[in-house]
Amino acid sequence: MAAAFATQGMVFIGLTTRLPDFADRWDLSDAELSALLLMMVLLAGVGSVLAETRARRMESATLLRLGLVGIAVGAGIMTNASAIGLFVGGMAVYGVALGVVDATTNMQAVALEHGFGRPILPSFHGAWTLGGLVGSGFALATSSLSLHVVSVLALVPLAVQARPFLARVGDPVHAGPRVVVPWRPIILVGLGMVVFYMVDTAAFTWGPTYLDHVFSTPSALVALATFPYLLASGTVRLAGDTLVARYGAAPVLRTGALVGCAGLATVVFAPVWPVAVLGFLVVGGGVAVVAPLSFSAAARIAAGDGADAATRQARVDAVIGRFNQFNYVGALVGAVLTGVVGSGNLRIGFAVPMVLVLALLPLARAFAVRP
Repeated sequence: MAAAFATQGMVFIGLTTRLPDFADRWDLSDAELSALLLMMVLLAGVGSVLAETRARRMESATLLRLGLVGIAVGAGIMTNASAIGLFVGGMAVYGVALGVVDATTNMQAVALEHGFGRPILPSFHGAWTLGGLVGSGFALATSSLSLHVVSVLALVPLAVQARPFLARVGDPVHAGPRVVVPWRPIILVGLGMVVFYMVDTAAFTWGPTYLDHVFSTPSALVALATFPYLLASGTVRLAGDTLVARYGAAPVLRTGALVGCAGLATVVFAPVWPVAVLGFLVVGGGVAVVAPLSFSAAARIAAGDGADAATRQARVDAVIGRFNQFNYVGALVGAVLTGVVGSGNLRIGFAVPMVLVLALLPLARAFAVRP
């Protein structure tokens, strides 16, 4: 399973860090690129819903394999397209497949976590980050080469889909008894997830373009917007369990929100590109643990107390089955709103997540562990 998470991160980061090259190849403006990203995010949401509905009749392991093949096909078409129509079509295929893989990896991870009886989702998020680092490093190493070289990334999901996954994972939404889920407090946690993915997607999708358009950054170094971000994120996630155990989830999130805001302010007001890169590194460290803490908090709230084990498990499964949708709302804001607002000047575009990340300050209370 860790290989599936890592593959998803590697291909996603490997493609997004070359977005300036895709835009140059097809002569796309920031607004046109925003429209294509909007299409991809919406189709990823469709793919996620499709995976949830098909999981009633198919094993999530089978759906995951189909999604990995779809990622390979979409990435291959995008990097080798000879016409803009083929590129857009490849991006559409990749978007749907991304949603399928996103949903099914979490289905598998939650089922494994239940089997082990201890939290392991943060480790899988760490695997995604590790894969992203590999993808970012690959983009840096091949930045001077043709986009056709990036199609090598498509071979990885083809290899990973042949690996064994957890069989007979039931539909997490409909497994177990019918229960009433406390959605209101879970939605507050979901809003925190939206904020994280807003910042996260803005950094991934617009960071390289920001360095390319706003500064005279060497073309071989525009991927540095992503690499330090991932490096800081992975480091903090490794220390996240200890930090949360010592200080609590809410203080860690509030501190992270302030650090993330400071990092984004550094990006927005950077006089030269190395300062902007430093800002992205600070942002990655600030918001790193929001996503795993969101899943943990949602599961904890859903389980509640005073109910039998089957009811608690059904509540958790129902939440995890749908909680993934919050990340697409955040991705939509991060990828599209940042690009639209910053279509004339990406400094203004990055001011959007700089302000909105402070929403984690009041939302952090929903993550607190109550006695």
